[in-house]
Amino acid sequence: MKKFFDDIKKDIKFKSAGPGKKLTDDGSSKPQAPKAPHRAPRKTPTEGAERAGAAALARIEHQHRPVLKTSQDAIRNQGKLLDFSLMDLQVLVNTDSHSVVGSGVPQKDLSCFSVSGVFFICPLTGKTLRKTEREMHIKEAILMRFSEDAIEASIMMIHTFNKDKEKVKAALDIISKYVENICKNPTEEKYRKIKLSNKVFQEKVSVIEGSREYLQALGFESTTLQVDGKDRTEEFLVLPAQESEALEQLKVHLERLQKGEPVRAKLDRQTQVFRPSKHATHFELPPDFYNLTAEELKREQQLKSEIVERNTMLRTKAMREKDEQRERRKYNYALLRVRLPDENILQGTFLAWERVAALYQFVRDSLENGWQPFELMAPGGQKLKEEEELALNECNLAPAALLTFSWDAAVQADIAAAGGKTAVLLKAALLENIKTLS
Repeated sequence: MKKFFDDIKKDIKFKSAGPGKKLTDDGSSKPQAPKAPHRAPRKTPTEGAERAGAAALARIEHQHRPVLKTSQDAIRNQGKLLDFSLMDLQVLVNTDSHSVVGSGVPQKDLSCFSVSGVFFICPLTGKTLRKTEREMHIKEAILMRFSEDAIEASIMMIHTFNKDKEKVKAALDIISKYVENICKNPTEEKYRKIKLSNKVFQEKVSVIEGSREYLQALGFESTTLQVDGKDRTEEFLVLPAQESEALEQLKVHLERLQKGEPVRAKLDRQTQVFRPSKHATHFELPPDFYNLTAEELKREQQLKSEIVERNTMLRTKAMREKDEQRERRKYNYALLRVRLPDENILQGTFLAWERVAALYQFVRDSLENGWQPFELMAPGGQKLKEEEELALNECNLAPAALLTFSWDAAVQADIAAAGGKTAVLLKAALLENIKTLS
């Protein structure tokens, strides 16, 4: 190819030299001017054109024989693209709100989504919260509860503020031992004193949020005492001598502590009813459904790389099932719609790992005649059984799905034989707020 271009250059140079002449001709005579060609005069190439031509020639001169791509190469390249897309996702997705980072990225109006977000209800205040607000709101609500019931508030603190259940259990065991020793030996002063510098107390009890508040709610008071046999003082928690009635109350408070549960915000179903619509299978989910932390994004990148490697080898059924289970765990929520016999659509939000029974209960609570047995059919004709201990994501219902409702045929036949019929499906309160699905 290079020789071809060199020959063209030589030919152009030769033609531009003009007509030839004999060696015996007078060199001083002017050469006869060549006849002007009939074609249009050639324009001088621009600087940009010259650079482009030089680059093209350089590419041709350095061009190597192309390497044929194998299927594995294509898979690896696809994996690189997936990783790049995931990096884009990390830049664009703002995990703290519905907004998209970067002024060049258009933001969707919340009205465009099938549901405005994921919301929770605080069991202490009844307030509806976004998932980013719930933890702080619950903490504040628990602290406000101290003015009403310090025992209850401190128990909530212990079980809610501390995530490590094993450490909480270890602290409860030690606190239980304190109270039991006091109740068994009410006259022994040593059992009513806790030295705060004690190694066990420091390592097992004081590290648990709410533990000191609980002891003080029981009646322990902070006091500086002389250390036995030493010329120094230390801080102690001391419980005054208790009457028998107060001792019984200590046992009650201890039982409340042992049976305590974390305070968790309850998922708001955001129940909605829509008129019959051809858009029932179209879901536009808000960012809340795809909220990924930095750690989750990193794990997603690792999974993408593993997918590339797996696609290059044969995989067993067990391996495929494991991948399916991992895929299900990607989604924390499921937006489910149920098409009723009158074509109206019932919609609710669920945790992806909730059981099928929760879905049945949701539908039953929405019906005017909830006592009548019914069936729910998942996409693809899969009949969901209420009694089976299957999670919604195990039934491939996350992050969204449209199900079909049908009354139990045998019961409907009995109702028809008796001359009755099911005229109204949903409760009147739901139908009052029926909307059009766009």
